[in-house]
Amino acid sequence: MAIPDDIFTEPDSSPDTLAHLGPLARLAGVWEGRTGVDVNPKADGPERRTFNERYVLQPIDPQTNGPQLFYGLRYHTHITTDEELITFHDQVGYWLYEPATGLILQTLAIPRGQVALASGYARPGDNTLVVSAERGRTDYGICSNGFLEDAFRTDRYELTVTFNPDGSWSYVARTSLVVHGQDGVFNHQDSNTLIRIADPDPTPWSRRLDLAGGTG
Repeated sequence: MAIPDDIFTEPDSSPDTLAHLGPLARLAGVWEGRTGVDVNPKADGPERRTFNERYVLQPIDPQTNGPQLFYGLRYHTHITTDEELITFHDQVGYWLYEPATGLILQTLAIPRGQVALASGYARPGDNTLVVSAERGRTDYGICSNGFLEDAFRTDRYELTVTFNPDGSWSYVARTSLVVHGQDGVFNHQDSNTLIRIADPDPTPWSRRLDLAGGTG
C-alpha cells in the first residue's frame, strides 16, 4: 500500500460509529444461533458436532494510525454444546472498517494460544463479506503456540459472512489444518446462522456527549 509523506496527522472522526461502519453496520448487536455445525479432526476421522452460539458485537470509538482511520466493533463469541457444560469455543477480537479504502479486518484471539488478523474489502450495502489470513504473512497472518504449530498447524483461515433478507446473518469459517501423523490437509469448517436478540450499545464517546448535552 502507498504510504503518505505525513504519517502522523490524524483525520477528523465522528462519535457516531454506527453511522460509519459501512458494510459492518449490520453486524452490530447481540446475536444467538442454535444451528451451528463444526467439523473437526480426530484420531479416527472427522467429527461433526452441533453447537449453540452467543455473539456480541458492540461499537467502539474511532481508531487511528496517524492518517489511517477505522470504525469498528468489539466482539466476543461464546459457543457451547447440548452434550457438555464446558465451553466448546471462545473467541474475542475486533471487526474494523476503513472508509477511505474499503478495507475490512477481523482480529481474533482464542484461549488456546492462537491469534490471527484477517483482511478483505467490501462496500456499504454488500451482502457478503470475506476475510482471510495465511500462515507466514507478516501483515494478515496467523500465529500459534508451539504445540499447535507442530501438531495442528493452521495454514489458512477464511471467513465468509452472508447477510440474509430476514435480518439474520450466516457465516462459514474454513481453516486449513496440517495435522501431525495424518496425510494431506484437513479442511476444518464451522457454520451457523445468527438472529439478533438485542440492539448495540452506544460508543463511549457518544455516551459522554449525551451526558454533556453536546454534539461533538
